Amino acid sequence: MPDMEEAGEVGFCGSFFSYVLPHLSVSFRLAMTSQGQSLRFRSDDNCQVNFREKLLIIDSNLEAQDVEGLKFLCRDWISHKKLEKSSSASDIFGHLLAGELLSEEDPFFLAELLYILKQNSLLRYLRQSREQVESLLPTRRRVSLFRNLLYELSEGIGSENLKDMVFLMRESIPKIQMTSLSFLAYLEKQALIDEDNLMLLEDLCRKVVPNLMRKIEKYKREKASQVVTPPVDQETESLHKGEEELFSRSDVNQFFGALQVGSMMCWQMGNAGSYGDRETLVSIEILGASVETLTSETSTKEAAVYRMDRKHRGHCVVVNNHSFTSLSDRPGTHRDAECLERVFQWLGFSVHIYNNVTKGRLDEVLKEYKSHPGHADGDCFVFCVLTHGKFGAVYSSDEALVPIREIMSHFTAQQCPGLAHKPKLFFIQACQGEEIQPSVSIEADAINSEHSPPTPSLLASVPSDADFLLGLATVPGYVSFRHVEEGSWYIQSLYNNLKNLVPRHEDILSILTAVNNDVSQQANKEGTKRQMPQPAYTLRKKLVFPVPQEKLLL
Repeated sequence: MPDMEEAGEVGFCGSFFSYVLPHLSVSFRLAMTSQGQSLRFRSDDNCQVNFREKLLIIDSNLEAQDVEGLKFLCRDWISHKKLEKSSSASDIFGHLLAGELLSEEDPFFLAELLYILKQNSLLRYLRQSREQVESLLPTRRRVSLFRNLLYELSEGIGSENLKDMVFLMRESIPKIQMTSLSFLAYLEKQALIDEDNLMLLEDLCRKVVPNLMRKIEKYKREKASQVVTPPVDQETESLHKGEEELFSRSDVNQFFGALQVGSMMCWQMGNAGSYGDRETLVSIEILGASVETLTSETSTKEAAVYRMDRKHRGHCVVVNNHSFTSLSDRPGTHRDAECLERVFQWLGFSVHIYNNVTKGRLDEVLKEYKSHPGHADGDCFVFCVLTHGKFGAVYSSDEALVPIREIMSHFTAQQCPGLAHKPKLFFIQACQGEEIQPSVSIEADAINSEHSPPTPSLLASVPSDADFLLGLATVPGYVSFRHVEEGSWYIQSLYNNLKNLVPRHEDILSILTAVNNDVSQQANKEGTKRQMPQPAYTLRKKLVFPVPQEKLLL
């Protein structure tokens, strides 16, 4: 067989393809033509041809056991049916190309696979090195730690070890010939082991191959360390030490009501400032143990991290209401919608904006995303509402008042199984709407508690299911602000802090703390009105978005 590397590097495409075309797998040929590419060489296809040549060179250098390893490592990304029919590395490459998991512009997934297979010499065909892959793995990993562990264990289970393990499990294992990798895959398929249940695996390794216990212990440490502990800046640190803050007495009552309901937590941090003429000095310590639990305990104890390595990041829905039947328009809201679209697309979401949504249309949107098939391959779900509203409810464009809880209830594990165990984030910029605003650049967006009846706890809006986060632009009963050209304080701060803090590997709650601090320091022209956002959540793990490759431009 001619030296394929030499043929590829010199670029003799005609002779190269005359040799390799008969050997191309069907799926790989389909992938090559799926984007309108012709198998016949053309000068303007030079980059594509060269990349596929390199994939074939990689294929030619992989043995049968490497192909088995590739199939195993891709189990979370390619359907089992397709993997069973794959007999070569080029088959798998074809599926990765067709699924947009591999491209010349972004070959990292394949680089990661080759790195795990210890085929580091082949990384040069992807313009990668072992050091580069290792540096990018913490943020770009697609092969889960659990699957990587199983692959590493398979390498340490020899044929005699495998016989002993099969003997110990004879009643549970079919009488077929197995490799160490297919044995572990069988245990996983039968739900005898998973990323949180290694008891059987530990027992087998302890009895048959004790030295593999070190790999299992290493996996446990790495899994636990997938937590980002945010740095404590001077302002936050001073709050922990009991710095006095300005809160109204009703604020404290609202906080107590929220913090004492079940296991739910609310987060109020930053300078709340002055609300009208009622100013009461209240130490942050008065908020009690629930706040202490959130601000210190969760930052020191290790916790799990939500998985962020599926095929898609997920869907982000933005309901953007500017015009209403009789309520005042909301100038500046389109700026908020644009910023949400930009930042969540940057984070990898598919963003869908719906403008001036009636109650009927909102019901249709909720029904669509409640049963959206894309949730199965997604990591997360985001739902944003920019509209008028009262606390606990938002207005549709035809002025139906829709409870926030009703919106969120469509996405519980029971109603939306595709999002079970996945984080579901809801951000609400709810406006006052009844007031006619004077011709100034700042408008009030929420009802002032002095002129409205008492409102229920924020937590009443959040379903009791796990994995929800609700972010409101303001503490219940107080004013939030929207600039008629630049957008709302809350959404603009959320945009800026996601843009700045995701690259620093901050988790979502740390980012929302920064939003609280940022918004609380803003004021209207007279300096008399301030705003304090309020999140509530039932998240069970840390939510850390992977760092995008490209910077988010203004």
